[in-house]
Order: sequence, then structure tokens, then C-alpha cells
Amino acid sequence: MSRLRMLQIWIATIVLSAGLTVLTLAASTQTFTGKVSDTKCGANCAKLHAGIPPADCVRACVKHGAKYALVVGDKVYTLDTSDQAALDKLNKLAWEEAKVTGTANGDTISVKSVTAAK
Repeated sequence: MSRLRMLQIWIATIVLSAGLTVLTLAASTQTFTGKVSDTKCGANCAKLHAGIPPADCVRACVKHGAKYALVVGDKVYTLDTSDQAALDKLNKLAWEEAKVTGTANGDTISVKSVTAAK
């Protein structure tokens, strides 16, 4: 096989691989809608800390080391982000419905964006 033909095959392989990688990454980004909670209490904030408004409970648990979570039906996803804007939005939406866009891996969502679910 000529060197030119080998170079063409090599370039085509790289282009196809890059395209498949981009498609895979784009396809794995999803939007989840649920209630913003924390990993300590999950869906049970109101039951576990009676007398404390659930939103305040979420904020206190996060302040003491828990991560934000999203309760979607019976499933509780840990929200993984270090983006301060996303963390501020999650704080504002504590115990409210939110739309979280990101990549899910098991029970964890790597957060790309957070908006109110209205």
C-alpha cells in the first residue's frame, strides 16, 4: 500500500473517531427535573428534621458537608459541581423543583447547568 493511501486511511480514522467521541458526549448529556435536596436527607428532609423548613434543612446539611442532590421520583442523584454559579442556583432552589442538565453516571450527575422548573 502506498504511503499516500496509508496517510488517507489514518486521517479518515482520526476524523471518524473524533466525530464518534463528540456524538457520544453530546448524547450522554440529559436534563433531569426534580426537587433540590441534599445527600444526607434525600427525599426525607421534612420527616427527618420536623419543625425546620425543608429548604433551611437542605442548606444546613450542605453547609455541614453534604452535597446537593436531586430527587427524581424515587431516585436520589448526587449533584457534582464546583461551579459557584450552579451552587448558588442550587442554594436558591433548595427544596424547589429544578431542571438540572448534565451527565449521569450511576447515581451522580455531573452538573452543566441548573434552572428553575417552571
